[in-house]
Amino acid sequence: MQLEDVQRVTVLGAGNMGHGIAEVAALAGYDVSLRDINDELVQKGYDQIEWSLGKLAEKDRIGDDEADAALDRVDAFVELEDALDGADVVVEVVPEKMAIKKDVYDEVVEHAPDEAVFVTNTSSLSITELSEVTDRPERFCGMHFFNPPVRMDLVEVISGKHTSEETLELIEGLAESMGKTPVRVRKDSPGFIVNRILVPLMNEAAWVVESGDADIETVDSTTKFGMGLPMGSFELADQVGIDVGYHVLEYMHEVLGDAYRPCPTLAAKVEEENLGKKTGKGFYDYDDGDGAQIPSDAVDEAVSRRLLAVMANETAGLIGNDVADADDIDEAVKLGAGFPDGPAKLADAEGLDALVETLDDLAEETGEARYEATDYLREAAEAGGFRADGGDGEAGDGPDYEVLNVSVDERVAHVEIDRPHRMNTVNGEVLDELSTAIDRLDEDDEVRAILLSGAGDRAFSAGADVQSMAAGGADPIHAVELSRQGQQTFGKLEASDKPVIAAIDGYCLGGGMELATAADMRIASERSELGQPELDLGLLPGWGGTQRLARIVGEGRAKEIILTADRYDAETMADYDFVNEVVPDDELDERARELAAQLAGGPPIAQKYTKRAIHAGRTDTEAGLEVEAMGFGHVMNTDDLIEGVTAFMGDGEPEFEGK
Repeated sequence: MQLEDVQRVTVLGAGNMGHGIAEVAALAGYDVSLRDINDELVQKGYDQIEWSLGKLAEKDRIGDDEADAALDRVDAFVELEDALDGADVVVEVVPEKMAIKKDVYDEVVEHAPDEAVFVTNTSSLSITELSEVTDRPERFCGMHFFNPPVRMDLVEVISGKHTSEETLELIEGLAESMGKTPVRVRKDSPGFIVNRILVPLMNEAAWVVESGDADIETVDSTTKFGMGLPMGSFELADQVGIDVGYHVLEYMHEVLGDAYRPCPTLAAKVEEENLGKKTGKGFYDYDDGDGAQIPSDAVDEAVSRRLLAVMANETAGLIGNDVADADDIDEAVKLGAGFPDGPAKLADAEGLDALVETLDDLAEETGEARYEATDYLREAAEAGGFRADGGDGEAGDGPDYEVLNVSVDERVAHVEIDRPHRMNTVNGEVLDELSTAIDRLDEDDEVRAILLSGAGDRAFSAGADVQSMAAGGADPIHAVELSRQGQQTFGKLEASDKPVIAAIDGYCLGGGMELATAADMRIASERSELGQPELDLGLLPGWGGTQRLARIVGEGRAKEIILTADRYDAETMADYDFVNEVVPDDELDERARELAAQLAGGPPIAQKYTKRAIHAGRTDTEAGLEVEAMGFGHVMNTDDLIEGVTAFMGDGEPEFEGK
């Protein structure tokens, strides 16, 4: 079966994940059969789809017509035979119990079309074992979405022992057609990628507390503010449900051995049925208490090193067993768990030698199997890191950029912030790479214009990565240096002799808006949301926002935007003269590239002196006029002037060469 042959997707299970997957499929243009075991459950799932589509339309993520069309593609069923009629792909999303899933497939094979492909949304169970219940193990694989499916970009596509390459390619293509990022899991292994990293990390956090080496607040402060992870370990366990992680651990323990023995601290919570937010109480109290109140100043370096060591060991296990390579592991964990950086990169930054030493010390001290360093981790430590060999086992220097995508096409350089899992927020690494990119592009005579954007369609940049910055500590000296780094980098972009266009789509907030102020022109999609919310956090714009914004919109408007910390739609910001042009969402890329190409076709020397004269005149009109006069005189002796005048006289289009 080819991707173009897929017309109908049947989703078995209308719970949170099931109705979410059904909605994603319907939005992608597929006909959807949503099935559950009774009318109440399937109707509830259908109603949730209708509500979610309405919210997307309300927030201008989709149009009203698109929402209505997607809902019209969804049919609800209770009878399994009816739900499977005409199915090309069957997505099973029933409870995470092997016996329940096997029972479902026993029935599915009786009624599913012969050519249908089966996928399971399991987060950890064996793909191979499930596939062998069916009559088509070669057309069976895992397709693990993350909650909520409408918002989360990652889909793990997992190969079973019998899965054909054609099936994997089909499901990867299906995920991409749904707007998701598929990451291939090459081998059927408990927990796959993301849960194989997260669940042992959660377990080790519990063991740290169980052993009396730290309390819950210290562990969560360390993971959230020391390691820069989205949540504290115990906060995350409460969020997803302590029982969910515990049952995955039980399965890992059964299949992989004693290294995955669940901590008694977790078992006690499950036995007490204090499972986290969903029950009102877990490691934190959500009914009678304030929930997860995590101190930012209780970071413990020993706890951080211990957790990083366990995470590095799991990463090495995945790579060494050919489940996935370092790049795929990092991408999956960033997209699926919201890590600022992937576990391989975090471990390399800490130093694998030090992490191996930590594991060895813990193994000697406790005798616990979970601290036995894998052979691959020792090999990677000797090689200098997971990416010392290019990340995939082949020699190489690695990519020039980790958090930017930089390309040049027909004299236009496209610089894209590539951190969609963090809403393209700006951290020190982004500033470093952006500074390098600007230097390189300024020196490249083939580049005549720079187009700046953010990956995905949710954010140009939602601002500074405050959490990652908090992980560096609240040192005022560090904060001053970070402010200066941003000021210098954005100032370098603003001072570029080449025209710079910011293509704004989605959130453009805080440091992201400060970045946009450094561009010469700004074009925004209708759904964009802009603002400087720093004062709501007790901060102030620190990357030039207090200066550049006032020059663009005037002091009064700048004070309004910054002091109120309000958010503004694109049309309002166009009225304020911040945005040059507002275009429909689906036309932004084309229009931005068209504008960049137009500017790239202009006379580079005249453009350079025009920008310099404008900038010089900001604080000293006489200086600006002097630069203007000098530039005017300089261009009089250029080939570009002759080309421009000749084209004008001949009613043609000039081809400026910058000479």
